[in-house]
Amino acid sequence: MAEGRRGLWYGFAAYAMWGLFPLFWPLLEPAGAADILANRMVWSLVAVALMLLVQRRWAWIRPLLAQPRRLALSALAAAVISVNWGVYIWSVNAGHVVETSLGYFINPLVTIGFGVLVLRERLRRAQWVAVGTGAAAVVVLAVGYGRLPWIALTLALSFATYGLLKKRVALGGPESLALESAAMFPFALAFLGYLAVRGEGSFGRVVPGEYGWGHSWLLILSGVITAVPLICFGAAAVRVPLTTLGLLQYLAPVFQFLIGVVVMHEEMPPARWAGFGLVWVALLVLTVDALVRVRTDRAATAAARARAAAGLPAAEPTAVTS
Repeated sequence: MAEGRRGLWYGFAAYAMWGLFPLFWPLLEPAGAADILANRMVWSLVAVALMLLVQRRWAWIRPLLAQPRRLALSALAAAVISVNWGVYIWSVNAGHVVETSLGYFINPLVTIGFGVLVLRERLRRAQWVAVGTGAAAVVVLAVGYGRLPWIALTLALSFATYGLLKKRVALGGPESLALESAAMFPFALAFLGYLAVRGEGSFGRVVPGEYGWGHSWLLILSGVITAVPLICFGAAAVRVPLTTLGLLQYLAPVFQFLIGVVVMHEEMPPARWAGFGLVWVALLVLTVDALVRVRTDRAATAAARARAAAGLPAAEPTAVTS
């Protein structure tokens, strides 16, 4: 139980830090989103490499180098998550925090859609209801915004694609971050060099009255805050059930939404509230369905063990219609 409580706190810490990111990125202005993104890539590699060095976790590298397909998928995942990070940073600093939260709210629905379209998975009735409600929410929000919520859709689609690629690569969190950061490191470093030559980069520069070395330290910190939540998430994943992690994942967009509305004072007209309400209904349906499924599976497992202990034959499987 102590390990379970510890894992719960690790999970809460991970998703809370991810949810509080919108408070950090504005501190890096006047650096642009591309400048911040490049620094985040460079310093993420430094942070995670130091972490792996301390833990002496290098054994995974040599086998991976002999698997070009996994390396290619990891490079593609790195490119996709870079798009996600770039859009996210730009959106936060441009005052679209609420829409970024929407992207991570609808991400589970997009992931389910990918499961159907790409992995040929079959959905239960409740999952179809949730996906349909989510699609209706996008329509309502498009009407409310006067445009498609492209920021939210880009974040959701890119993160769902990233998750699908990571599933194919099957590599641990810190190792995955190290590999993906290494894949983007040359491009990020080259871009920072380009900015420095043009006198447009912000790292290592002092502009009186605007920013100085404190700004550079914050850019370095962007790599650390990328690695630390991942470490906490890894510690939680081995201590608590996946259903608990699935519920905790909603903390991040909830925090983002509250920051956008309460701290950033972004507008929430009625149509936007209606769209978000539909999204929350869809997520509630998904959550209840998942909890019922887990309870049913546990009951079936317990019954099978009881029959095995009594020396009885296994029960015939029943068809699932929902």
